[in-house]
Amino acid sequence: MTLAEGVVAPGFEPVREAFERNFADGGEVGAGLTVYRHGEPVVDLWGGWADPATRRPWRRDTIAPLASTCKTFASGALLLLAERGRVDLEAPVARYWPEFARQGKDEITVRTLLGHRAGLPSLHMRPITWEDLRDWTPITEALAAAAPEWPPGTAHGYHGVTIGHLAGEIVRRVSGLTLSEFLAREITGPLGLDCYVRVPDAAMPRLATMVVPDAEAVRLGMEVPELAEFVEALHDPGTLTYRALYGSVAIGWDTTNERRTYEVESPSMDGVASAHSLARYFAALIGEVGGVRLLSRDLLDRVRTPQADGIDRILRVRTAWGIGFAVPGGPFWPAPEHLTGLFGQSGATGSFAFADPDRGLAFGYVPNRGSELLEGGDFRVRTLIEALYRAPL
Repeated sequence: MTLAEGVVAPGFEPVREAFERNFADGGEVGAGLTVYRHGEPVVDLWGGWADPATRRPWRRDTIAPLASTCKTFASGALLLLAERGRVDLEAPVARYWPEFARQGKDEITVRTLLGHRAGLPSLHMRPITWEDLRDWTPITEALAAAAPEWPPGTAHGYHGVTIGHLAGEIVRRVSGLTLSEFLAREITGPLGLDCYVRVPDAAMPRLATMVVPDAEAVRLGMEVPELAEFVEALHDPGTLTYRALYGSVAIGWDTTNERRTYEVESPSMDGVASAHSLARYFAALIGEVGGVRLLSRDLLDRVRTPQADGIDRILRVRTAWGIGFAVPGGPFWPAPEHLTGLFGQSGATGSFAFADPDRGLAFGYVPNRGSELLEGGDFRVRTLIEALYRAPL
C-alpha cells in the first residue's frame, strides 16, 4: 500500500516525507495528519491501517481515539461561552454551578479551573464507573463535594481525569445543553467536524482500532530519566499521582477498543476525531474557517498566556498551562520549545493538536498506535512538527 495518500501544498513536501518516514521506520500503523494555514488546508495526509488485523485501510474520514487531546473540546466550548459574554473567566465557578462552592471552593474562578490550578485532579474518593459515565451527574456531584488537594491557585497539577467534567458542567449549567449537544449545535455542526465526546452510531464503523505499543517500547519510554519520579509515583497508591490517575478510574485503563467507551460522555479521556476535523477545529479557534470563527484575538492572547509553569503536582515534571490548553513546556509538549505563542494538547494515544496564531497554523495528528509516554508527546509528532516549520511560513 502507498505509505501516504492525500495532498500537500508546494513547499510542504518535507511534511509528507516525515509522515511517510514514520511508517517506513516501523513505528506507525495508521494515521492522519492535517495542517491548516490561514483557514485553508496545506497538508492533508493519511495512510496505513485503521485496523491492522482486518487490513481495513485508513481513510481521510477515519476517526480515532484522542485520549487527553479531546479535553480541548470541553475547553473550547467553555471559552466560546466566554467569547459570547455568557461566562466571565474571572468569576467564581460557583456563580454558574452553586453546589461547587462547598469545601472552600467558593472563590475558585473559571480561569483558575481551566489552568489546572483548582486542586481537583482526583476522584479517588469515588472512582469513575461505567454507570457514572452514562449518567454524568454522579461525577459532577462528587467534584462539587470534593475538597481541594492544595489551596486553589497556589500550584498546578494535571486534572487528567476531571477537567472535562468540570468544564463540561459549567457549559451545561450555562447553556442548558449537554457538552455533546452544545458541541454539535455551536461548533462541530457549523464547522462540519468529525469530533465527538460521544460517538454517534453512524460514525462507529469509521473508528480505528488502537494498537498498544509492545512492552519493550513502553519500558523504554518510561525509562526517560526526566520521567522517573512520575513513573515511580504512578505505581504508588499512597501518592496523589496515583490517586489522580489510576485511583480515580474504576473501569480500568485498557478499554480503548471497547465500543461502550465511546457510547458515553467522557470528555477528559475518550473523545475521538479525524485528523482533518481536529486541525479544522483548531483553525477555527484562531481564524475564520468556512465563515466560522470561534475566538477573538483578544481572548486567544489570554488563552495562550501561561497561567502556570513549573513542576506539576501530578505529573512530577515541568508542565505549562494557558487557559484550557497546554502551552510550550516540559516533556509532554512535543513541539520544540523555541516555538512560542502556541497552545494545544497531546494524548496517550499519540494524538496531538496545536495552533500557532502568529503564523496562522493549526495542526491535527491522529494515529492508532499509542504513545510510549503515558501522556503522549513521542518522537513521531516531533518529527512532523520540525518538518512543518522547515516549510516557507
